[in-house]
Amino acid sequence: MSNINWRGVDLNLLIAFSALMETRSVTKAANKLSIGQSAMSHNLSRLRTLLDDPLFERNGHQMIATAKALELAPVVDLILQLITTEILQPGAFDPEHYTGLFKIGLTDYAELLFAPALFDAIQQAAPRSQLSFYHVDRNNYQQAAETHGIDVLIGSMTNLPREFDSQYLYTEDHVCLFDAKATGLSVPIDLARYIQTPQALVSPDGQLASQVDQQLQQQGFQRHIAVGSSNFLTIRHLLTGRNLLCVVSTLMARLDMFNDSLSQCPPPVTIPDFDINMVWLKRNASHPRLAWLRQCVRQTITARVTELRQPD
Repeated sequence: MSNINWRGVDLNLLIAFSALMETRSVTKAANKLSIGQSAMSHNLSRLRTLLDDPLFERNGHQMIATAKALELAPVVDLILQLITTEILQPGAFDPEHYTGLFKIGLTDYAELLFAPALFDAIQQAAPRSQLSFYHVDRNNYQQAAETHGIDVLIGSMTNLPREFDSQYLYTEDHVCLFDAKATGLSVPIDLARYIQTPQALVSPDGQLASQVDQQLQQQGFQRHIAVGSSNFLTIRHLLTGRNLLCVVSTLMARLDMFNDSLSQCPPPVTIPDFDINMVWLKRNASHPRLAWLRQCVRQTITARVTELRQPD
């Protein structure tokens, strides 16, 4: 390949060659491509130099293709067809026959809520595909997307860098979750009982404080956080049979995968809601496979949220 004069290679030359093969006339080929006859003659001259062959020789009013031109014709047609269908106008994605890998980045929260439903939806639509979940959070999702080539990410990411785009999925709120027998609490919980009860905290970064503590401090109150974990499953197991209370997202509290009988109620303090978004790299936005995946993920999560929000 090092001996090829790539500077002389021009896609327009292949288009000109195809037009000449079809019309066998410089004039007709020029008209077909809406260019001047001199420009077409120049293209033919460049082709002859590039391929070291006359390609077309005049015989009366018609141009006769050389043996090399006849050999190249089907190859050039295939190249132009591939460029048209696979590059300029990529075909629709066919999930039923896709055998590749989908990569989805999920926060701990999103993975627990949506991983089973996403697997079921993708396997039903693309049964020959593979699916890999990647754990991400607000601090590492950018690096993870670039390093692992993640197709879409789900979580509460905000203030995205310009390389990323996003779509809003839904807004989440909070509830207090506790073992009524172990804590002696009853619904509703007032601020005094809330502060007096030792608390567990779901903390992705390991910090045993949150916006709630700042709010309480402004009001002259302080709660006692007895334990923290980045994993909601750990916190959920800790609550059973222990004098602990935890503020968690409402959908997490409503998961039916646990056999406990924990109670839940609105917190006695104002806790800001948060948005869950789907995030992806902008440069991959128009790819048919990824457009299909984003639609599948959005529909699946919307349906799952609706299901979890149904009254018991």
